[in-house]
Amino acid sequence: MLPSTPDRRRVGPPPEAGTVRAVKPTEASEPTTEEREGLERRAWIEGTEVDLDLGVAEVAQWVAASTRIVALTGAGISTDSGIADFRGKNGVWTRNPAAEKASTLDHYLSSTEVRAAAWQMRLGSPAWAAQPNAGHRALVELERQGRVRAVVTQNTDGLQQIAGSAPESVIEMHGTMRRVHCIDCGDEADMRRALDRVEAGEADPPCRTCGGILKSSTVLFGEGLDPADIDAAEAAARDCDLLLAVGSTLAVYPVALLPTIAARGGARLVIVNGRPTEQDELADAVLRGSISAILTALVPDGPGESTA
Repeated sequence: MLPSTPDRRRVGPPPEAGTVRAVKPTEASEPTTEEREGLERRAWIEGTEVDLDLGVAEVAQWVAASTRIVALTGAGISTDSGIADFRGKNGVWTRNPAAEKASTLDHYLSSTEVRAAAWQMRLGSPAWAAQPNAGHRALVELERQGRVRAVVTQNTDGLQQIAGSAPESVIEMHGTMRRVHCIDCGDEADMRRALDRVEAGEADPPCRTCGGILKSSTVLFGEGLDPADIDAAEAAARDCDLLLAVGSTLAVYPVALLPTIAARGGARLVIVNGRPTEQDELADAVLRGSISAILTALVPDGPGESTA
């Protein structure tokens, strides 16, 4: 059983091999994802470094042969939608370390200033205007083909569902930013209602039912995950034939235990990210580069063979 409280334990740095190849800038055009985020273009298959295109082609064959894929997604999949990740080159916490306080339950509950800052961050979040990108749509297509059984996401932006994934197939491990609830009485509502109050001048709007503290329906550090979500994610990982870890540093537990659970069940582990993760050394394949481009290239032309 996975523990219910997220933490930041690390499993040790992944091994580095070879020399990073610089990405040549494109003249007279917008910067590519790789250029903007400082991403690498590298790949490893079973521990051996290969050309990224060759690595993608090999993994595409694994995807084509799979019918019980679990996609484990992190903040990196949404960067092409204009939502910054947390720890990357242009990450929210990289640019503003004080913002991390708003993601820690103790700080949030004990400080009106932290809550007021958190409400301003929610109000100005780029997620409200963001649209799903090609990476989200690739996972939807894999689901439509009968290959993806579940999307276990650490994201709270809701873009995977907006892209078209069936709500029942998406397990939101860290909750959703699109709902708000009261810490004290549990009353819940659409986030827009609370944001309207912030726009009207309430710096830290209290619950209208009991006067308690309101927060988004997301899981903060120091707050427990929903046991039902943990059970569902663990069961999906145990039953999958391929776990596709996308845009996650795989450093926040208990979600970071899912690749190990999948591997123990005989599944292949494929990591798609723009930079090293904490579990690269455990993976059957590591693909580094533009997440949207890589996921799009992994989608087969036709549906998978049902094993139901």
